[in-house]
Amino acid sequence: MHVEAGKIVDGRGQPLTLRGVGLGNWLLPEGYMWKFGNPGPQSPREIEAFIQDLIGPERAFEFWRRFRDTFITEADIERISAEGFNHVRLPINSRVVIGDDGELIESGFALIDRLIEWCRRHDLWVVLDLHGAPGGQTGTKIDDSPNGAPELFTDDRYRALTVKLWRAMARRYRDETAVAAYDLLNEPLPNEHQHTYVDRLRDLYLELTAAIREIDRNHVITYEGTHWSTNWDIFTDVWDPNSILQFHKYWSQPDRPSIQTYLDVGRDLGLPIYMGEGGENYADWIQMAFQLYEDHGISWNFWPWKKVETLTSPCSVNAPRGWSEIVDYAARKGARPPSTTAWHTLEALVEAASLSRCTYRPEVISSLFKRPPLKIPAAGFGFRGAGESYSTSSAVPMPAFRNDDLVTIRHADGPDRTELDWNHNGGVVRGIADELLVSLGPGDWVAYDIEVRSPSRYRIVAAVHGGGTAMVSVDGAPVEGTTVRLTPSHHVVRVTGLAQETLVRSVEISPEDGRRS
Repeated sequence: MHVEAGKIVDGRGQPLTLRGVGLGNWLLPEGYMWKFGNPGPQSPREIEAFIQDLIGPERAFEFWRRFRDTFITEADIERISAEGFNHVRLPINSRVVIGDDGELIESGFALIDRLIEWCRRHDLWVVLDLHGAPGGQTGTKIDDSPNGAPELFTDDRYRALTVKLWRAMARRYRDETAVAAYDLLNEPLPNEHQHTYVDRLRDLYLELTAAIREIDRNHVITYEGTHWSTNWDIFTDVWDPNSILQFHKYWSQPDRPSIQTYLDVGRDLGLPIYMGEGGENYADWIQMAFQLYEDHGISWNFWPWKKVETLTSPCSVNAPRGWSEIVDYAARKGARPPSTTAWHTLEALVEAASLSRCTYRPEVISSLFKRPPLKIPAAGFGFRGAGESYSTSSAVPMPAFRNDDLVTIRHADGPDRTELDWNHNGGVVRGIADELLVSLGPGDWVAYDIEVRSPSRYRIVAAVHGGGTAMVSVDGAPVEGTTVRLTPSHHVVRVTGLAQETLVRSVEISPEDGRRS
């Protein structure tokens, strides 16, 4: 994979859109993925110390060995490929692969090598993501910083370790075609740090680029902006022509105005852009956000593949009996479990983390790829503009969402809002009163994309609020009754208003035989 004329292309020079999933919590544990709250352990260091305190160092060592052999296996990679993804993003904690003394840790690299081999077998690329750099690049829990500060930018020893690590990875993987890209630093310099150390980040990016290119001139490099990868002010020049600019998107409105800066910078610099992390939200948001990326040719990676007791990831680890007691103790809400009891619970957690034991949530996959059975929110029509995604005779756009599209979107409880709440990270659906409705006049229409993987008859219904009626068509042909036979392909469902006003709530598509497409 490489960049050619501002586009991502594969080894044959064919245009490529990356669609992937992040393997969070495997080589860099995060507290929320274990259901640890605050107070409670959040960073890898804190989680490791907590578990060692519970069960002792020997059992803790054994726990982490089993965890890394179970949480992500070839079965996970095979399923990811079968679902239609074409890459994974692998978050790496530097402590897994390099010591404070600069010595490389072969057992850590062996885990990465094994994953790459699985991905090669199942036709997936791998983005190598330095999620926790030496010293920490964020100063928060997510990067495993030892002292809660971005010491990568204040201590030259950590900077030298980071350069050494990327040199080692470039040397190890320079001929590995299953590796898609080197993601130099995850979410560097959030909050106040984005202003304090931005010049040092730019200098480090340039130093890392030069170090990698001395060894490997072929692999793509991806650079992330500051402030959780949302601030792109740093990108004013092309540092490497074989590079990708990366942003992350959580809990914000999924519309074109929210990503316009990224589109503009990518266009001005002639570089492709990549939404490298996004998710942790309910189905409606996922559908709208990832439709947005598809319609703008933006490669993407969904976060994350698996975590404990979740509605928002494809794989939910079912917490074993006794886990709530460990979580309560971590939060200082309960008694300390006996060491032997805690060990048995942790053993059960490892067993529960295997793919075959997880609760699989196909509705998350359906939301990402728009595959039936599917309930598309009315406001999730396409982002390709008038004449392709919608047509209206008159409209009053909602100021807080999609205000560049000439479609009237209304909040179900009546009054327009200057801001909407997109923070639904628990995955619970919005209540009816919190829905966004699309108002169509006679002859107005909106269009929705779906992907069908298996031939079947599909039931398609436009749900409306109050009065009003609508006509449904697929690929330009009216749907007779409520069902239509669809073949494996991409299809466009259009909803046309027939009354003076039709308030559309959603479009529901389901296979007549009840099977998932």
